[in-house]
Amino acid sequence: MTSQMEVLDVSKVYWDSEKVMSALQSITFGIERGQFVCIVGPSGCGKSTLLKIMAGLEKPSSGEVRFEGEPIIRPHNKISMVFQSFALFPWRTILENVEFGLETQGWSRDKRREAALECLEMVGLAECQRMYPKQLSGGMKQRVGIARALAVDPEIILMDEAFSAVDEFTAETLREEVVEVHLNTNKTFLLVTHNLPEAIELADKIVVLSARPGRVKDILDVDLERPRDKTGSDFVSIHKNIFYLLKEELESSIVKHKIRCIHEFQRLHDMEGR
Repeated sequence: MTSQMEVLDVSKVYWDSEKVMSALQSITFGIERGQFVCIVGPSGCGKSTLLKIMAGLEKPSSGEVRFEGEPIIRPHNKISMVFQSFALFPWRTILENVEFGLETQGWSRDKRREAALECLEMVGLAECQRMYPKQLSGGMKQRVGIARALAVDPEIILMDEAFSAVDEFTAETLREEVVEVHLNTNKTFLLVTHNLPEAIELADKIVVLSARPGRVKDILDVDLERPRDKTGSDFVSIHKNIFYLLKEELESSIVKHKIRCIHEFQRLHDMEGR
């Protein structure tokens, strides 16, 4: 059976005037309808780049992403995104921010207002509809971002480090709310995160990427009942497993860096001796 979304042999290479940098290399995995998937990996491994490719915001150098069998070559109206930086329009009210996607799709004023209010109600911000972003806390801004993503009735919601810009207490509250939205709507969620306990708390499946260039190092199924006990033996065991996978990558990247430095030093020494 075909997955709802498929990442098929995706690679991404950047060129500049001096060198070529490989960000992603031959990434392949699938996401089933209604799953909550998390992507983790070392800093700089291309997690956010991969998410942008999946959202149709960036093109892969090779390979492709498919949504319900069709290639993603541009933003899709059934795939929405929640950004780390909130990305709200400061000149629009909270309600108008949530309406924005519906407005670009040509919804009538009354219908988009009704849908936006329903989504604000879902995230507990209906009473803030006439306020502006500058009047909200970080957690409230992210709730608006989630409401805006839900308003267009997507089938897949992509989240880029969505809880990292707020304090841990607020992040935990937001995670609980997102779990509730996921369970109530049965929409597919994909979250890029560097927070391992967060990934284990939320995910049905965790994709572990290697150090740059990012490759799929492992894919772990998380078959734990919700709500999940972070002190439970199964939770701790999964945490240790992912931690050691990433520790291997960190150690490997440090060794590679040292080898590159040695080679560069030797090259300079050879040049001086000529």
